[in-house]
Amino acid sequence: MIQLRFAALTLLIGVLASRAASAWIGDNLNTGKTLMLEFTPIIRGVFGSMTGVGLGYEGSLSWKRIELYGQGEYVIDTDDASDSYFYNWSQLTYSPADWIYFGLVTQRTRVYDTDRDIQRGPFLGFSYKALSLSTFVFNPDDASPTVVIGLDVGF
Repeated sequence: MIQLRFAALTLLIGVLASRAASAWIGDNLNTGKTLMLEFTPIIRGVFGSMTGVGLGYEGSLSWKRIELYGQGEYVIDTDDASDSYFYNWSQLTYSPADWIYFGLVTQRTRVYDTDRDIQRGPFLGFSYKALSLSTFVFNPDDASPTVVIGLDVGF
């Protein structure tokens, strides 16, 4: 997964469909000091092996070193409406220090076939300045768990 973020513009490669990319734009809304809420309504264009439009959200609720994050959207396939679906990524994160974080993650995607509608598992990540590197292990109790490595570059 590649994620490049420019304020409220994000580029994703290989997240919604294999051999597909998408770009979304939205306005960041936030409130709170101790208990912080951030929310971004989004509209996305999908191109590559799948073409379409996505309408959704990205949001987080943070308190001290704990964060609940979610991203979801309904992806409308403009070539075949029967391939439209709801995508979701959610994670609960604890950061014991500024440079390390871990937690639990769930996702609902159609990137790969699995017997499960919702994949889940643990993750671990490290950050340094504007770079974050994370490893997610989905369905760790399956015979062949899926490992996703994410690199996030902030600007």
